[in-house]
Amino acid sequence: MIDPRRLRVLQAVALHGTVTAAARALYLSPSAVSQQLSALEREVGLDLFERHGRNIRLTSSGTVLAGYAVQVSAILEQAEADLAASALGEVGTVSIAAFPSAIIEVVAPALRALRASAPHLRAHVTDAEGGVAQRLLAEGQVDVSVSVDYPEATVSTAQEFSHARLYSEPLDALVPSDSELAASTHLSLSRLAGEAWVTPLPGNPIHDLTLLACQQAGFQPRVESVSNDFRAVSALVGAGVGIALAPRSAVAAIDLPRVSVVPLRGRPPRRHVFVSVRRGTEGHPLVNAVLSELHDHARALEPRRRRSAARPPDHEDGSSA
Repeated sequence: MIDPRRLRVLQAVALHGTVTAAARALYLSPSAVSQQLSALEREVGLDLFERHGRNIRLTSSGTVLAGYAVQVSAILEQAEADLAASALGEVGTVSIAAFPSAIIEVVAPALRALRASAPHLRAHVTDAEGGVAQRLLAEGQVDVSVSVDYPEATVSTAQEFSHARLYSEPLDALVPSDSELAASTHLSLSRLAGEAWVTPLPGNPIHDLTLLACQQAGFQPRVESVSNDFRAVSALVGAGVGIALAPRSAVAAIDLPRVSVVPLRGRPPRRHVFVSVRRGTEGHPLVNAVLSELHDHARALEPRRRRSAARPPDHEDGSSA
């Protein structure tokens, strides 16, 4: 009989690639992880790993068993969810990882509503950018992840997670209020080709989205400054250091002195935000309550985004989209 606890260790090693990283994620010592892997190989009577320096790779047998480990994990998660659903007056904690503007615009309002509709629910929120939220979800450190797309997801994580689109929003241009660019009601990206730029750091989804949008417009942006904090980005734009692209909700609640927010012409680049949970947990009553409120408050963002995009007709940018 295969010990399901050892399957969890196998799953962690397959995800992280080293015994040390898997041990850190599981809060075990590396020797304990190695012992569990050796015991698992004895149980199945097959070699599951090949060592390559500090890394280990799954054999074909290990790959097969790792696939079943994902399924077993989902079944156990579903069992816990069903047990929780059958209990009355349940009290529990839901952990959520999300990036800052999603916390401000969606997560916090959803949790405020849940204080009335689910008073026994406690929430723990972690600020996590990019793929960090997905990794925390895979490691079992959080129950819900809110992240921008998930291009870094592997086949195993795609099988392990259940994803749903939460909301989508355009990127607007941030330009100095005293510049000629601020006089336009809309700007084309090609009009911004000669400007200095402020972007998030490489690895941040908005950094990648900005570079891709500029490349599609026919130029490589000249990045002069970087910051993952849109308050810092807007301050640099206001200081005349450069211009930037920012998701509409990311700047909606920021005081923007000396900065004008100008929508882009045509079909602007968009940030697509997803909510993810581990498969099998969707039916958990507390997780389900959080997901429902997140979707409700995400839908409420749309009319606010339309209002924030509306500007009186001054001067149109005459360049082509």
